[in-house]
Amino acid sequence: MNGAGAPDFFYREAQRLGYVARSAVKLWQMQKQYKLIKPGSSVLDLGCAPGAWLQVACQSLGPLKTGGIVVGIDLKRVKVPPRHCDARVKTVCAGFTIFESLILCSVTVQQKRFSVILSDMCPLVSGITTRDAALSVELGMQALDLAVGRATLHSLDDNVQKEKEMDGSASDLENDGVLLTGGHLVIKLLESEDVKEFSEICKPLFRKASWLRPKATRSSS
Repeated sequence: MNGAGAPDFFYREAQRLGYVARSAVKLWQMQKQYKLIKPGSSVLDLGCAPGAWLQVACQSLGPLKTGGIVVGIDLKRVKVPPRHCDARVKTVCAGFTIFESLILCSVTVQQKRFSVILSDMCPLVSGITTRDAALSVELGMQALDLAVGRATLHSLDDNVQKEKEMDGSASDLENDGVLLTGGHLVIKLLESEDVKEFSEICKPLFRKASWLRPKATRSSS
């Protein structure tokens, strides 16, 4: 069982329920409040090691007959946990920058985009608060970039935009994100002043943007 710090109620509860990490409880709490994952959803889990969110995501899909898929991606090789997961869960050992999205989307012939993207990515903590916070936001930006697409995230100047419209490539650029329209994106960030700037970037990209600190979050996290 993974988890920093001394075992607490949420650690013991996750262990009792058969999850491979305490973080499973955090996703369950978000799922209960927001109903992010529905039966038949297509879910992408960025930084999926050790697999706790894969477990919760698969359970949230409902019975096998309802369909759906969960794809986990991590720099480490992640074995799909046998408990709470079924054949709908797949993992990929790779990076998760926008340039590798094609690798990610080729996991299944039919699945090109996802209705839910989860990112529990966290940098290797150095203990230097400002450095760790900056790295956390950088990972968050990578997840956002992958979800909505570089062309959406980084606005083009008027001249370039006109060129793209003339040669018909503007729509391709606008659609290079892997999050389906109307989908959900969950990104974990270390709390800092940088989060405010990240929030301002997100607001115009989604119909609703909310910040949540699940009860299962450690006080030191």
